[in-house]
Amino acid sequence: MLTNLHVKNMALIEEADVTFENGLNILSGETGAGKSILIGSINLALGARANKDIIRTGKEYALVELTFDISEPELLNKLRELDVDVSEGQIIISRKIYENKSVTRVNGEACPVSQLKSITELLIDVHGQHEHQSLLKKDKHLTILDDYAHSDLSEVKSLYEEYTSCRRELQGMTLNDEERRRELSFLEFEIGEIEAARLVPDEEEELMESFKKLSNAVNLLNTVASVYESVGYERGGAGSGIERAVKELLGIVEYDKDLEPLRDQILDIEALMSDFCNALTDYRDNLTVDDEALSNVQSRLDLIHELKRKYGRTIEDILAHLEESKARYQALTDYEERRSELELNIKLIEGKLRDASRKLSKKRKLAALDLQKKIIASLSEMNFLDVRFEIAFSDIEPTAKGTDDVEFLISTNPGESLKPLERVASGGELSRIMLAIKTVLAKTYYIDTLIFDEIDAGISGITASCVGRMLRNVGTTSQVICISHLPQIVAKADTHFLIEKNVSDDKTFTHIRKLSEEDSVREVARLLGGDNITQNTLISAKELKMR
Repeated sequence: MLTNLHVKNMALIEEADVTFENGLNILSGETGAGKSILIGSINLALGARANKDIIRTGKEYALVELTFDISEPELLNKLRELDVDVSEGQIIISRKIYENKSVTRVNGEACPVSQLKSITELLIDVHGQHEHQSLLKKDKHLTILDDYAHSDLSEVKSLYEEYTSCRRELQGMTLNDEERRRELSFLEFEIGEIEAARLVPDEEEELMESFKKLSNAVNLLNTVASVYESVGYERGGAGSGIERAVKELLGIVEYDKDLEPLRDQILDIEALMSDFCNALTDYRDNLTVDDEALSNVQSRLDLIHELKRKYGRTIEDILAHLEESKARYQALTDYEERRSELELNIKLIEGKLRDASRKLSKKRKLAALDLQKKIIASLSEMNFLDVRFEIAFSDIEPTAKGTDDVEFLISTNPGESLKPLERVASGGELSRIMLAIKTVLAKTYYIDTLIFDEIDAGISGITASCVGRMLRNVGTTSQVICISHLPQIVAKADTHFLIEKNVSDDKTFTHIRKLSEEDSVREVARLLGGDNITQNTLISAKELKMR
């Protein structure tokens, strides 16, 4: 259940804190007071796309925070499977929106949008002002039915993917014998050329190092000789100078103990210089100018560069191309056998796909009969007299969803034939049909919280009263939060909130407050008769709330 909504710096709302209750929570208020901002803020917390324009003017960020209390064991288990910490029986979803980014957290932990959607669809269902228009799309009808039937599409989807993969491969096998021979000859050349090179991963780097050394061998020898002349032990070298300094310092150190640290340092320097000169001599003696080795390295690099030009940017790419060519060569060698194998596989997989689709269809049709009855019952409660509703099936070629084409048909008046929703239902009727479906699905999935944004669009009078009663009935099993401007619906509230807008210091503010029973009566009376609230409208408002 959604227990609290906290909004800060969101458009007209500087800060608002709303504590929702069980049952039917109604939000009412004047047009433009900010009712849609509240629903919009909830959608933002659930992962809707954020626009920087929603940040209140002059503020750095906008914040929305939803708090849910969770007690149903099955729901708790599902949330744990999503790695949500529900040890406290509570989930807090927050979203902070800055000009260039937004940060979403669940119980204080950063949460990606993909995971957030999986979490929130277990907790809350939001029906926007125009969502009922999606009922006009046939694809939506099959989705609704599958939701109700708990349809498992995994087997059908897997078989369909395998089926289409085989068909694509078979359709691509269009080579005649001459084309096949030509491609085999080309592949044979490619495979032979790459294999003959005997490439080794990472060898190019080693070859480049060898090339640098071999191509600069003369320069290396000359430079090393020059360095040795500068630091060696021949006359004038640094080594000979250090050697003389050691002898001279050793001859006087006995006269002054303060020279002992300097003696130790010069001895260390002499040892380092001796090691350095020995290593330099070994390097010089082992370095040779080898034109033949340089030529071999150059030839190997040229070969690799030529293969890279043909088959890939790296040796790894070339070797991968080799494996692909071998696989293609084998496929062309076994071309006719593979074609026959694919044709057989397609028949076998298609048979399995149709069998799985028939099983899925059977389950759907059984669920459809039950769903039809429940939707008709719900529609009858909302003043659809003599309504008929049917979920029609027709067969189609296999898809990832099976072989069913599903469409909702309805007749809202006696004597009229069943017709598709788009040819019959008005805006007000669509919203009531969607309410009926949402009501049934909520009971099926035990969704704790349902939110309806102006579900009363296009209705009035007795129908509005029926919708109000339906919402209140739904509130006995699920928490319902509803924005409405119709007194017949507002009067059915278990908890009533008023959204008001005022201006102070040239700034506009939206406030939300919970109404007492007396204030709720006055708000219903205002909706009935406008700002001029009379004794008669108050009496009518009390009567509406008692029905």
